[in-house]
Amino acid sequence: MHEGITDYLEIMQLAGVADVKRGSARASGARAGGGGIAEMLPPVVVQERTSQEQKSGAAQAPRFTREDSSGTEPGGSRSPVHVPPVLVLDGKAGQLQLLADEVAQCTLCRDLAESRTQTVFGVGNPDSSLVFLGEAPGADEDKKGEPFVGRAGQLLTDIIVKGMKMRREDVYICNILRCRPPGNRNPMPDEAAHCRPFLDRTLEIIAPKFICCLGAVAAKSLLASEKTIGALRGKVWDYNGIKNNGGIKNNGIKVVCTYHPAYLLRNPAAKADTWEDIKLLMREMGTN
Repeated sequence: MHEGITDYLEIMQLAGVADVKRGSARASGARAGGGGIAEMLPPVVVQERTSQEQKSGAAQAPRFTREDSSGTEPGGSRSPVHVPPVLVLDGKAGQLQLLADEVAQCTLCRDLAESRTQTVFGVGNPDSSLVFLGEAPGADEDKKGEPFVGRAGQLLTDIIVKGMKMRREDVYICNILRCRPPGNRNPMPDEAAHCRPFLDRTLEIIAPKFICCLGAVAAKSLLASEKTIGALRGKVWDYNGIKNNGGIKNNGIKVVCTYHPAYLLRNPAAKADTWEDIKLLMREMGTN
C-alpha cells in the first residue's frame, strides 16, 4: 500500500467513517520527475468535538472538513490535524504509474541518467490490444517526456490515424529504452538489458494482443533475434512474454515488424513497404 494510506485508513476506522471516497490515477503520458498520482483527495481535517457535544455525551464520530494547505480553521483556535491524502491506484493505469515512478528513479545506466532531462515512459490506452514499440527517446521526447512527439512521431500518428483509421490515444506507445541516448545513438546492449525488465513489466500489465515493432533495434531486442529488419518485416512473429517459474505470461502476442518512422523520413521510398506491413497488422487484428 502506498505510503500514507495505512495511517489514513486507520484514522478513518477509529473515527467510525465507513465510506471513504477514493481518488483515481492515470498513467498516460507519465513523465520522470513529474510523476506521482494524477488525482488525489485534498487533506482531511479532523476536528475535536465541541464542549457542548462532550457534555451531552453524544457518541458520534468526529466531524470532518476539507481545507486548503493553510491549515487554519475559520473561527477556531485549535490547530487541525492533517491526514495524508488517500492515494488509490485504479487498475492498469495505476500499475503503470507506479512502474513509471520506479523508472524515473533508475540510474542503472549512469551516462543516460546523468544526461537525460527526464525519463520517457509510455503514453496511450493501458487497455489497448495494440502496442507500438520504438527504440529510444529523441531530443523532443526527452524534452517533453512523451514518446514519438517529433517529426517521426507525427508520421507515426499519420500511420495510426490516416492509415489504420484509429486514434493515437486508442493504442499504447513506448520504447525499448526509457532514457535518451546521447546524440540519439542506438541503444547499447547493456542499456537495453537494464531497461528490459521495465519493458516486460509494461507488456505484462497491458497484456496486448499485438505489438508493432518500429525499426531494427526494437524488433531485434523484443524478439531476441539477430535477423535484419528486412528479414523480420513482412511476417507475423510470436512474443512469448515473461518466463516466470517455468510458465510464460503474455504467451501468443502477435508481433509485426516494420521500419522506424525516422528511417521513413530519410528514405520515403520505404513507406510503401511499411504500408504493406501495416496492412498485414490490420488483417491480423481483423480491422482490414
